[in-house]
Amino acid sequence: MSAQALTQPITRKSTTTQWEFWGRLLVVPYLLIFFIFVLYPVGYGLWLARHPDSYVRLIEDPIFYRTVVNTLVFLIVGINLKMLIALMLSGFFVQKRWWINVLSLLFILPWALPSIPTILSVRFMLNPEWGVINTQIFQLTGLDGPNWLNDPVLGLSLAMLMHIWKSLPFWTLILVAARLSIPGEQYEAASVDGATEWQKFKFITWPSMKTIYLTSTILSMIWTLGDFNSVYLLTGGGPADMTHVLATLGIRYLRLDQIDLAMASIVVAMPFVLPLVFFMMKRLSK
Repeated sequence: MSAQALTQPITRKSTTTQWEFWGRLLVVPYLLIFFIFVLYPVGYGLWLARHPDSYVRLIEDPIFYRTVVNTLVFLIVGINLKMLIALMLSGFFVQKRWWINVLSLLFILPWALPSIPTILSVRFMLNPEWGVINTQIFQLTGLDGPNWLNDPVLGLSLAMLMHIWKSLPFWTLILVAARLSIPGEQYEAASVDGATEWQKFKFITWPSMKTIYLTSTILSMIWTLGDFNSVYLLTGGGPADMTHVLATLGIRYLRLDQIDLAMASIVVAMPFVLPLVFFMMKRLSK
């Protein structure tokens, strides 16, 4: 009995050790991939942007100040407008009608389709010489259409509209899910008490989905800081580099073979990202 009792812990320990060995061995490829494709590029980029002279040259570039302003406008105006529209559309799509279900399938297509063909197709449509908007729509009125992408304000506004059009379905679905999680008994009780639709939204809907709305807004800002598709594919940062945002400014310096400035332009975006991440995680922790 004593010999058998002694062999049991040894067998269990050896089995556990064997599983731990194979488990750690299987993790090694993932660690190598993480190091090669994540840690090394980030570390190399920070190493390239380590010289203070790179940031001095970046700040002295007049395009940088315009880029910061464009980024702030994109975040403050574009993101909040998108989330406000998503909030209103979420109230529309929760209605139980068959044609709304069909419309929701069409509504989600911009988000589901790839960015490159959709945004480039809009760019071709906005061409002032042979684009379909100027040659077909404005031709009916007898007016010459504007040169859409050669005006900095108009170009940045169109880039924001493209971003809203592209990502609006995703955030609308998030808010639709938040609305569907609200118990229907609360609305029934409010209807019995004679509450209006605005009162139902003010006292039932908004308090129930306020947290997910604010969290989605912050998360959308974080994602938009790293998204260059809407601007780069539509305007290319033009005209005269006046519609760049921080996500596309690095591409401009790469094309000019100024790698240190490209990395520095990415590093200076961290003061925008870190407060948003901190605020979002603080809200989620509650």
